[in-house]
Amino acid sequence: MKYNKLTDEEKRIIIDKQTERPGSGKFNDFGRNGIYICKRCSAALFLSEYKFAAGCGWPSFDDEVDSAVKRVPDSDGIRTEILCNKCGAHLGHLFTGEKFTPKDTRYCVNSVSLDFIPTEKLHRAYFAGGCFWGMQCYFQKIDGVILTRAGYMGGTAQNPTYDQICSGLTGHYETIELIYDPTSVDFRELSKLFFQIHDPTQIDGQGPDIGRQYRSAIFYIDDDQKNTAKDLIELLKGKGYKVATELIKAGRFWNAESYHQNYYSKTGKYPYCHSFVKRF
Repeated sequence: MKYNKLTDEEKRIIIDKQTERPGSGKFNDFGRNGIYICKRCSAALFLSEYKFAAGCGWPSFDDEVDSAVKRVPDSDGIRTEILCNKCGAHLGHLFTGEKFTPKDTRYCVNSVSLDFIPTEKLHRAYFAGGCFWGMQCYFQKIDGVILTRAGYMGGTAQNPTYDQICSGLTGHYETIELIYDPTSVDFRELSKLFFQIHDPTQIDGQGPDIGRQYRSAIFYIDDDQKNTAKDLIELLKGKGYKVATELIKAGRFWNAESYHQNYYSKTGKYPYCHSFVKRF
């Protein structure tokens, strides 16, 4: 695993599991919109909307990015320690029962353990290419992809459930939302990967998964994304592929249920319906 270089103070907190002085951290009184990431491995940990003022002297959050934080018994035998689930970096401690927010959970985190990417420096992309489990598995491994979420797009129902979209009556596609750093990876690179991890020629299904929710589509946000996708489709057609991928203006993205998020990371399994095939 690739780690970011740490200062001696960062090592003291992140590796040696010490605690910064209360009120000294740069994110304690910090209110910008964006994503808090692990200082050691850059994994997404907390969204800015999860942050709240607890008055404890450390940044506090009442939720985490799905499966981003690992909970373990603290060495003191009393508290619950929280670690980055990807690299094991020490973040701080977890507390419940304080009633600060309706979620009644407080992730008390050292600022030193965090870095921050403001919303204005992040871009989004939406891809549908069969089961979102496999799509997410491939995309979340790409450097520059900060956050991936499985969900639904393109249909008519509000706040659809998995059972509803599987009926084929709502018109939704199983879709992956990517939040990425365009200075590290661009939309063209992500789109090329998309066309190589699923079969863009298959209609109304992907591999053994058959149904309209498994259609291939790129939901473009702007004309730049649309034109990039068109260019790649033309390249594939020039190679003899009968591309079935649809280009659709992005609408409302609905998060899928929690058990669908990071499915393969949670289960330790590997995608059965997606594989990489070089097409460019």
